[in-house]
Amino acid sequence: MISRYVYPEMGQLWSEEEKYASWLKVEVAACKAWAEKGKIPEEAVRRIEKKARFSVEQIEEYEKETRHDVIAFIQCVSLYIGEDARYFHFGLTSSDILDTSLALRMKKGLDIIIGEGQNLLRILEKRAIQHKNTIMLGRTHGIHAEPTTFGLKLLLYYEELKRNLQRLRYALHVISVGKLAGAVGTLSHLPPDVEEKTMDFLGLKVEPVSSQIVQRDRHAEVVCALALMASGLEKIATEIRNLQRSDINEVREPFMSRQKGSSAMPHKKNPIICERICGLSRLVRSQVPAALENIP
Repeated sequence: MISRYVYPEMGQLWSEEEKYASWLKVEVAACKAWAEKGKIPEEAVRRIEKKARFSVEQIEEYEKETRHDVIAFIQCVSLYIGEDARYFHFGLTSSDILDTSLALRMKKGLDIIIGEGQNLLRILEKRAIQHKNTIMLGRTHGIHAEPTTFGLKLLLYYEELKRNLQRLRYALHVISVGKLAGAVGTLSHLPPDVEEKTMDFLGLKVEPVSSQIVQRDRHAEVVCALALMASGLEKIATEIRNLQRSDINEVREPFMSRQKGSSAMPHKKNPIICERICGLSRLVRSQVPAALENIP
């Protein structure tokens, strides 16, 4: 994503630093679960929690040699842990860490989006009530039809957004699972109660049945829900763009006091926020085929 379009909180969530931090969170949670079962000394877990850290640059250097991201990560963290590194990654395979930590970050990301969506829902409700008697032209096929109100138009968006938020909440439920079931999902190196306790520590549910990985229909459901949300937002943005055209000029998006619309034409007030929404919505929708193909 081009940095100018990145929501700062979301950008931080999907940074390399946060990726490895989430890996470390899963690893430490697994150590704590093992300790409760008496397989790792509690003193060792306390030392691991205190000492464990990483350097993104160092991991990248290790990966040049290992050609394996998780092994490079383990090597780096082990340097800081010291002797207790023998308990680190105990009984786990790489995808246990990758998929469980991915669930943690997807869960956080959806929380951000749902929170912002709820803010938008409140704004649409407020503006729909405010403009319930604001008469405007209704159009079909882009041609003048019968009168309507701007409030009714906003109420239409409000109801669709409610449905999209409901879809996202369900997708959040679907993706909030992790697995520590080992290389092919047989739990041969780690008992189910350690997996369950680890997920309790992380605030996730246990994937009931997994292979090497958490199954990708879960991730595809999130992408599809996001695509529906993005399409609904583009619907709103497209209508604002149309109504802001100079020859219609019924609705305008905000324009800051020092904002400029053109380097050559000082009168220009362009709907750049809505244009951005439309462009990014198409980017989100383009991920749906890849997400569906990823299932098989």
